[in-house]
Amino acid sequence: MVFVPQANDRFYDLSGALGFISATFVSLYYPYIKARFWNGMTFIPMPPLSSLAPRQMLLNAAIVGWSVRLGVFLGMRTIKSGGNSFFEEVKHQPVKFTGYWIGQAFWNVLVGLPVYLVNIMPSKAQPSLELLDYYAVALFAGSWLFEIVADYQKSAWRRAKDGKQHHEKFIRSGLWSISRHPNYVGEVGLWTGIWLLSVPSLRSTYFPASTWLWTAASPLIMWVLLRYISGVPPLEESADKKFGKDPEWQEYKRTVPIFWPWGSRG
Repeated sequence: MVFVPQANDRFYDLSGALGFISATFVSLYYPYIKARFWNGMTFIPMPPLSSLAPRQMLLNAAIVGWSVRLGVFLGMRTIKSGGNSFFEEVKHQPVKFTGYWIGQAFWNVLVGLPVYLVNIMPSKAQPSLELLDYYAVALFAGSWLFEIVADYQKSAWRRAKDGKQHHEKFIRSGLWSISRHPNYVGEVGLWTGIWLLSVPSLRSTYFPASTWLWTAASPLIMWVLLRYISGVPPLEESADKKFGKDPEWQEYKRTVPIFWPWGSRG
């Protein structure tokens, strides 16, 4: 919130990543933190990572790995460019800008909730990994790779353009030839994988019966945000303003799906 009076949006993405990491740590060590600082049991040792169940290890590695990679990538990009164009007008409106920072905090909690809940469940009560869990891990890994490759391809394309190696107006090669926003597709996919991996624990008797179902809001929120609110719409609007009725842009929009590679064009 210290960045609101400064109208500073350069650390917005980085703080979002740090929010996931810190919330993951707190949920992972919640029993220790509660006993140590709330109940005053100073003799309680911090449990080692080796005491975690395999499911917890996988989920925590996934969310921390994703947070570090994306936080550094977006943070460096924003710092290098001097800011985030999405906040160009909003950051000068303190009340509205504050709302975005508060919204980010809720985003951290709601999207990461499946992992946080699995973390507070005792490791000995965690169900063993089964076939569905390996599918979930594969979905996460494949989607994360999809996102990383898409980001790399666009960064490489931009560097080549800055170096006068081509004169293309917008990227339409690689993964960008099958989706106009492949990085967002990967994002939704990896959070779906994280949720699926958490489901066996959330369906256990440790939690209320419907917990696994309502925590599906995690990937759904990510999908709604990226597809309909803060991701695709402003980028499509910006591209339409920039390229207008350019035949190449119109052809790209006509032939390449806006989101899912198998989805609609508009």
